[in-house]
Amino acid sequence: MSIFNLVSLLGVITIPAFAWLCSSHRRAVSFRVVAWGIGLQLLFGFFIFVVPWGGRVFLFLNRVVVRLLDSATAGTRFLFGRLALPPGAVGEGGETSLGSILITQALPTIVFFAALISVLYYLRIMPVLIRLFARLFSGTMRLSGAESLCASSNIFVGVESALVVRPYLRDMTVSELTTILTAGMATIASTVLALYVTLLRDVLPTIAGHLISASLLSAPAAVVMSKLLVPETGKPKTLGLDVKPAYEREENIIMAVINGAHSGLKLLGGIVALLLAFLGLLALVDLILGWMGGNVNQWFGWNAQWSLSSFLGLIFYPFTLLLGVPPQDALQVARLIGERTVATEVVSYQHLAELIKAGALSHPRSAVVASYALCGFAHVASLAIFIGGAGALVPERLRDLSRTGFRALLAATLACLQTAAVAGAFVTGGSILLGG
Repeated sequence: MSIFNLVSLLGVITIPAFAWLCSSHRRAVSFRVVAWGIGLQLLFGFFIFVVPWGGRVFLFLNRVVVRLLDSATAGTRFLFGRLALPPGAVGEGGETSLGSILITQALPTIVFFAALISVLYYLRIMPVLIRLFARLFSGTMRLSGAESLCASSNIFVGVESALVVRPYLRDMTVSELTTILTAGMATIASTVLALYVTLLRDVLPTIAGHLISASLLSAPAAVVMSKLLVPETGKPKTLGLDVKPAYEREENIIMAVINGAHSGLKLLGGIVALLLAFLGLLALVDLILGWMGGNVNQWFGWNAQWSLSSFLGLIFYPFTLLLGVPPQDALQVARLIGERTVATEVVSYQHLAELIKAGALSHPRSAVVASYALCGFAHVASLAIFIGGAGALVPERLRDLSRTGFRALLAATLACLQTAAVAGAFVTGGSILLGG
């Protein structure tokens, strides 16, 4: 164990302490939830990184995802031809790649994985997995049946996780609603996991295993942070109850594929629209800050870089050090985390891949810890999506959802950092997921 592992372990304790300082009702915090949530994370982390059999399980899942990704690109290659070839690849007819094109090489895989998840729902595989984790969370942390079910479903799906608890949303407490939003933003969906694998697998071959483990670690982290920031002060109606997922099973497997593909296409369109809007707005903000900063630099003789991601990077810098990232890499990783907050994780993962390829990160653990810290929808765009999605299901609770929204975003951001700290506490050069 190195000094960086010990620093990460300190971060596992310090990050929840910071969340407690920001709590709306510090005296109401249930330390059973906090202790069991952190304990589950450490247990999962030990299994993944230390136990050889656990590491092999996630390496197997890594290979499964890569194989599925190869299958997913069959439709992409048929539709886009040469445009679908990743950098350095050669097509069946000898044609070469035109370079990296996100919209024709990575984003279309979302449609395939959305259809696959729909099929798993139809086969009743997904509901069984969701209930298994829900029982674990409710039994250990004493969560309500509805919020534990929603938190566990977020290990596998994204914004649609609110649908599995739709009948219970109307009567949820504000703390439960915060947990619903936090769990959604602190994790990623299986439908977009393939996108991040496509961006990073050339520079981090076991990235799929890391992202799967990050989704598993982030679910209890989301519960811990949401219950620290907005503790339970009421009495949930489903407390102690075993709640079943509420979902409409398709008539047959063909309809499952069709409706899943349509949902994936909508998700794809939403991601494209967000990237176009937020990257443009971010460039505009950076232009204004650059103009203002140029004058300030002249007046005071400074040589500072004026951009929103740079400012956010400075805010996240101390947290990045607590994750156990070596100091020489901490500022670059902090900028990626800050960038994710305003420009979505897609952009940050793309920039992480560029940093790794350029050799700009001096230590292998920096890339691994960064991949865990970025693994979540904890950004401004998803806040609007999750509030809007849940609000559409229960319009009468839209006011409560909007009031707790920014606390949920903070909780989700801290949950992603907590997950990275747990990974950093266990990852070493000898870890199987690092090729050790």
